[in-house]
Amino acid sequence: MSDMNIREIAIVGGGTAGWMAAAGLSILLRDPGIRIRLIESDEIGTVGVGEATIPHIRYFNQLVGLDEKEYLRRTNATFKLGIEFVNWGQVGDRYFHPFSPYGVSMDGIHFHHFWLRHIRKPGAPPIDDYNLQVLAHKLNKFAHPQPNARSSPLASIEYAYQFDASLYGKYMRDVAESRGVQRIEGKVTDVRQRSEDGFIESVKLESGEEIAADLFIDCTGFRGLLIEQTLKSGYDDWSNYLPVDRAVAQGCELAGPLTPYTRATAHESGWQWRIPLQNRLGNGHVYCSEYISDDEAYAKLSSGLDGAPIAEPRFLRFKTGIRKKPWNKNVVSMGLASGFLEPLESTSIHLIQTAIARLMTNFPDKHFSEKDIDYYNERTLAEFKQVRDFLILHYCATQRDDSPFWNYVRTMKLPDTLQQRIDIYMENGRLYRHDNELFGEHSWFAVFEGQNLRPERYHPVINHLSDQMLDQRMAEIRRAMQKCLEQFEDHEQYLKKQAQAN
Repeated sequence: MSDMNIREIAIVGGGTAGWMAAAGLSILLRDPGIRIRLIESDEIGTVGVGEATIPHIRYFNQLVGLDEKEYLRRTNATFKLGIEFVNWGQVGDRYFHPFSPYGVSMDGIHFHHFWLRHIRKPGAPPIDDYNLQVLAHKLNKFAHPQPNARSSPLASIEYAYQFDASLYGKYMRDVAESRGVQRIEGKVTDVRQRSEDGFIESVKLESGEEIAADLFIDCTGFRGLLIEQTLKSGYDDWSNYLPVDRAVAQGCELAGPLTPYTRATAHESGWQWRIPLQNRLGNGHVYCSEYISDDEAYAKLSSGLDGAPIAEPRFLRFKTGIRKKPWNKNVVSMGLASGFLEPLESTSIHLIQTAIARLMTNFPDKHFSEKDIDYYNERTLAEFKQVRDFLILHYCATQRDDSPFWNYVRTMKLPDTLQQRIDIYMENGRLYRHDNELFGEHSWFAVFEGQNLRPERYHPVINHLSDQMLDQRMAEIRRAMQKCLEQFEDHEQYLKKQAQAN
């Protein structure tokens, strides 16, 4: 029955999550009879301190109709080929996690198995030689994918962006408002629930105005005004696996070339991010308060800045985990309100994006089917756990024993799902991508190999290749990578051309 259709949607909270939700839903919900309103207060700050992303954001930008050149200008964005990790396996180690796979899969077997066999030969080239993005990042070079260059690594270049999160939120606001989303300024002072079932009926603002809706989207950050403070949805705390619980962020002046990658440098009690934007460097120290004080953490950050500070430091507190019911009754939480996984692999915006897509797949009517809600929550939990396990790998796959923090994460009990992956990989190099999860085989391999965990064996099927044939294939792939690298340009110069173009 049409009168059971959702007609009123209220998004409570702005920031990146709120305005992404507003922009996405305003485009995906084509029914002109649906009204979307977003409530936010200029007095309440957002967490956005500069953001690195993963390639999936390009699809969201395309969905909402962004022009890449305008996007680069409006958000001070730079291009990103992956993440450079420093000091993670051992102090002094350095490796790169690229967005694109290594080499070329052959005979239905992932490339890394061929390399694991080849590397046993004295003088065999390192894995870096077989990945175009790894080679490009070392030279600070970038190129867009060339879809017409079939059978070439140039056709499958994957990239993301590094940008100012507050500017991106404003950009999303412009998109949403241009499509009819109404912004309401004000602080929520009271939440009214239906007596018969506890569903949210309306929110009352400081001004006295009352906003009623059929569906509420909670984007109020860590406090979870609707999902937690009102509906008491509960929280699964994962800080025993990911014990970092604080961060201090501070921008600084640019220094050196604009790099097409984010850097994550491990310290004694956490790690430091370095995110290059067009106008500044974003920096932050993510740390565990059990092992280091706020003052010590800030001192560590400030001593590692490449340029002069341009803002006061911002301290953030968080608890890694997920809301037990990200969707509860007629409230769907997104962004920090739904859960938090630390920024090590730049997944925060992606998790907002998938929440929007998942809501659309299971979009309700006023019956709010419990089966749909349960399925949404089940898939959200599965995705969070898969990302969680990949993040944990960075900490447990280490040889560092130079501080209590590293001794803890190196020896802690792991989730069974992660322990199984590690055991299977260490025995025969096998990697699996479960249920179309976010991080594929090449990502897991990058961390395993980059942090000095090499398996005992490789896939036995490739033993049919002669040494001569394997040498020939590996040499051909290396030559192809070097040839493609000639198509790349200096990142900073390329970015300027793109951002200045009409």
